[in-house]
Amino acid sequence: MTLEKYILAVVTTKPEKVPVGAHVFHCSNKEEMDAFAANLEAILDGIAHALTEDIYIIVKH
Repeated sequence: MTLEKYILAVVTTKPEKVPVGAHVFHCSNKEEMDAFAANLEAILDGIAHALTEDIYIIVKH
C-alpha cells in the first residue's frame, strides 16, 4: 500500500482554522511556518502548497 493523493500534514500559524483530525504543526510566525513546510516536504517526500498566508498543506501526488 502506498500513500498517494493524501494530505500528509498541515502547517499553520492559525490552528483554529484547521479541522480536527489532520496532522497539524503549529508555528508562531511565517518564517517558522515556511521552514517547517520546507523540511516536511523533504522528510515526507511530498509537496507543500500554500492555501492561505497562514496555512500550508503537505500532499503526496
